[in-house]
Amino acid sequence: MYRNHKIALVIPAHNEERLIRPTLESSPELFDNIYVVDDASTDGMAAVVESIGAADPRVHLLSHPTNLGPGQGIITGYLKSNQDDHDITVVCGGDHQMPLHETPKLLDAVIDNDVDYAKGNRFMERGNAFDIMPNTRFWGNTLLSLMTKVASGNYDVFDVVDGFTAISKRGIERVDWSKAWKGYGYPMDFVIRISAAGLTIKDIPRTAIYTPGERQSQIKGFQYMIKVTPMIGRAFLNRLLYRYVFADFHPLVFFYGFGALTLLMGSIGGGILMLNKLFFDGTMVTGPRSIVVAMLMLAGGFSILSAMGMDLQNFQYEKLKKSLSQAQADQGKQKKLSA
Repeated sequence: MYRNHKIALVIPAHNEERLIRPTLESSPELFDNIYVVDDASTDGMAAVVESIGAADPRVHLLSHPTNLGPGQGIITGYLKSNQDDHDITVVCGGDHQMPLHETPKLLDAVIDNDVDYAKGNRFMERGNAFDIMPNTRFWGNTLLSLMTKVASGNYDVFDVVDGFTAISKRGIERVDWSKAWKGYGYPMDFVIRISAAGLTIKDIPRTAIYTPGERQSQIKGFQYMIKVTPMIGRAFLNRLLYRYVFADFHPLVFFYGFGALTLLMGSIGGGILMLNKLFFDGTMVTGPRSIVVAMLMLAGGFSILSAMGMDLQNFQYEKLKKSLSQAQADQGKQKKLSA
């Protein structure tokens, strides 16, 4: 229990026999229940969890008969936590890579600021991620964060791959988790889906942890990018379709469409001219053709940037509306208390 709120911890884990014990042992007393979701591990992790659960009644083991991915592990934990009527559900990995002693930061954001999804950000307030995060992960994280900003329309989020999060009961109930991404890449999908549901997301500064001698993350950078980039692209198109066509039409869809088409045409044309120049006689490369290619690419880039600006403006407008609505609600509460 934390500030009169019932709190659950969900730990999706696969083959974490070595690190699940220190993860559980570092869990503060504020958690009412801890759900370790074993995603068909082949090592002795389940036995370790059961032995800890025998001494700590808060610890429960949930098992998948087949490997479904960490996203599904979290969803399984969410649904169980919601079934057991927890007010807030925290998620951390089973690799002892997240500072559970900093959990109150996430919980306070949900309780005090009417936030539905608080997530860690290892780069805020001069976070130590700048110093200890490997370069490949740093730049991959940055690229994925920028892509997720555009795809979700939520320009306040960063460090989107961070899995240290807290979600409200309302947040769990408002999202259709049956359609969510089940494997690695789930953090970006969750941010996009939660944003699309009209829920509030807030980044919270947290400490990055990398234990020397341990390969804590099971993500392989290049393969990860290949898998999740199409997912982010599909999520972006779905958001545009439902948010700016069906729900409330906005001309930015034309800017995105025109920009994508002209940028593609310019890229293809430029590629053809370059190949002709490098490998053939170069007779196709003329001044007028080069100018047309350049104009197409410039028009496409400008159109996409204009659409992004409109999307950002709309996000700021919705954010302002929520702030004003919350302020009015707070004033109403104060008047009732003073009456």
